[in-house]
Amino acid sequence: MSLFEKLVNKEEKIAVVGLGYVGMPIAVAFAKKVNVIGFDLNEKKINLYKSGIDPTNEVGNEEIKTSKVDFTSNEVRLKEAKFHIVAVPTPINADKTPDLSPVEGASSIIGRNLSKGSIVVYESTVFPGVTEDVCIPILEKESGLKCGEDFKVGYSPERINPGDKVHTLEKIIKIVSGIDSESLEEISRVYELVIEAGVHKASSIKVAEAAKVVENSQRDINIAFMNELAMVFDRMEINTKDVIDAMNTKWNALGFYPGLVGGHCIGVDPYYFVYEAERLGYHSQIILSGRKINDGMGEFVADAIIKKLILTNKIVKQAKVVILGLTFKENCPDIRNSKVIDIITRLKEYDINPSIVDPQANPIEAKYEYNIDLVELESIRNADCLVLAVGHSEFMNLDNSKIDKMFGDFENNQKVIIDVKSILDKEEIETGGFSYWSL
Repeated sequence: MSLFEKLVNKEEKIAVVGLGYVGMPIAVAFAKKVNVIGFDLNEKKINLYKSGIDPTNEVGNEEIKTSKVDFTSNEVRLKEAKFHIVAVPTPINADKTPDLSPVEGASSIIGRNLSKGSIVVYESTVFPGVTEDVCIPILEKESGLKCGEDFKVGYSPERINPGDKVHTLEKIIKIVSGIDSESLEEISRVYELVIEAGVHKASSIKVAEAAKVVENSQRDINIAFMNELAMVFDRMEINTKDVIDAMNTKWNALGFYPGLVGGHCIGVDPYYFVYEAERLGYHSQIILSGRKINDGMGEFVADAIIKKLILTNKIVKQAKVVILGLTFKENCPDIRNSKVIDIITRLKEYDINPSIVDPQANPIEAKYEYNIDLVELESIRNADCLVLAVGHSEFMNLDNSKIDKMFGDFENNQKVIIDVKSILDKEEIETGGFSYWSL
């Protein structure tokens, strides 16, 4: 009997290692079909899941409450599983080089608890070669077992889009790969249990690894192009959104928009690809140029704020600036690698300490990560400048009357609105007489 059949018959278990924005939805999905152990080192997070609370908002509290996932922070429980899925983050260091410590740590933990006949599948984003050259040796060392003989390994890059309730896990084609044809077939069958869109069998683990970093690098480059256009259009005094709306009437327009590019995927993955390319003697030109542009957008927005304050006769050091949004994207509580921080950092160079509003972000995490005390939207008064940095649904219905209440008692043409995501009705705002700027 194959491992797949034993999983379906609930004679064996799946273990998901790392229960964040990626791992938790996978664990919940598989638990509807097979027995699942959900493992994470963070005991606080495990206790939240056990209490029926979803801090990621990816599947929601009700799903967590009814899920049959066996949540644990005890690594010994991994001995009960034969199919392991690794979904830990892969961040970058301060010098933009890959930080493989989480995936190395997860490999050590699994290796210590690995048994013969197991399959280990990595979903963490890495550059081509990491699974075979870094992870497998750790698994072998810790377990004393031989890959290919005693256990098998595969790679299936995560494609979850945090905060997206349309393109969910089940509806996104899953790339799968294995160390050999046997493991590829077994891994494919397991994922097909929960992936309604089906799987794509990559020819090798390295191809699957490369596909992940390249698809995000492609998006990064396209957004960088739009950001560069936005900076040029700003000098030309042309509204970027108006240009894009006109351009998008053509059938083959790509539909990208300018903006802040943060998070744990698009803002990170290109550096993984570039790192390995440079190790092999090739210096990236396009990818690094795109990263440089996108990494500089926070400062560009901050400088636009300062310019607008000066043009409206504000004393910059005394200006009250309010930023709406801290997370790295709309309708998502994830604040990791948020480029809104770059705006804040730049403003502080002008002695401006902005107030930050974000109904999606966790106040405790904001304080811990960035030493930021979030404030309520309803409490905002006497502002000189309002910066809409993230397009949360809570900000989408702000009309002139709601916006006006947040400002001080002075003429509308001295009330500065910075609309980074172009979520406001430009004509309505300008009709109201506000001093408006959008990226």
